[in-house]
Amino acid sequence: MKFRRLIAAVVFFFPVPCPAASKEIVELQRDVAQLQDQVRTLQSTLDTKMATLTTQVQQAADAATRTATALAGLQGGIQEQLREQGKTVSGPVANLSSKIDDLTTAFQQVQNGMADVTTRLANLEQQMKDLSNQVRTINTPAAAPPSPGGMASSSGTSGVPPVDGGTLYANADRDRLGGKKDLALQEYQQYLQYFADGALAPNAQFWIGYIYYAQGDYDNALKAFDEVLVRFSPNAKTPDAYLWKGTTLVKLGQRTAGAKEFHQVIKLYPSSEAATKAKAQLKQLGLSPSAARKH
Repeated sequence: MKFRRLIAAVVFFFPVPCPAASKEIVELQRDVAQLQDQVRTLQSTLDTKMATLTTQVQQAADAATRTATALAGLQGGIQEQLREQGKTVSGPVANLSSKIDDLTTAFQQVQNGMADVTTRLANLEQQMKDLSNQVRTINTPAAAPPSPGGMASSSGTSGVPPVDGGTLYANADRDRLGGKKDLALQEYQQYLQYFADGALAPNAQFWIGYIYYAQGDYDNALKAFDEVLVRFSPNAKTPDAYLWKGTTLVKLGQRTAGAKEFHQVIKLYPSSEAATKAKAQLKQLGLSPSAARKH
């Protein structure tokens, strides 16, 4: 705009030359005319480009609007699909959880069944040993009469067992489960008296401790559980002996010593049922089962 005013001023002050005008004025007017043409051309080019740019900007804005609309629709579709899938999956997940619980219960029943089978096999083994001993006794010549003071048997006990070891242990189990704890206690002790090296000796020793514990005789219970761990090599009742020794120590007010036994069973028998119960005992004491690694 300023340039145009400058041109108009030049034309005003320098009118069309008369025949006497100088050559410089003519050339100046020619240059001004050329500048005016260039300005008009530049303005036309600028207008064209601005129109093109405006069109492109509008197109870009329209494309952005369409993209935003498409994204909003896509997001809504995805959310709807997720909701539908959540409805579809929640049912099977609940059924799977129920099946896992059923399998856990069934596995526990299998474990209990295996424990019963183990006990029966041990009974059978003991009966076989008893039968073998009886056969050897029959084939052995009669021994000389004992001295008046009597003689101990080879196992360190005197006298003859009232029944075979398997029957004696089975009777003790039956009386314990039937609530006749005093009678069961005597029968377990009798089993250990005559069959100290029998296959069921660790079990008998453990149940002696268990009965003492149930009767509130924690001192004798502690001694009995300790016997399972010290007198016998690791056996099926070793994890339970650690667990109940720890429980007995807690009852006696020895929390630290009891926790040590819980940690021990977790460390040595991490997959056992006794280890699971030991972890629960530690939580009741406000302790962490992971601390078992320090012992």
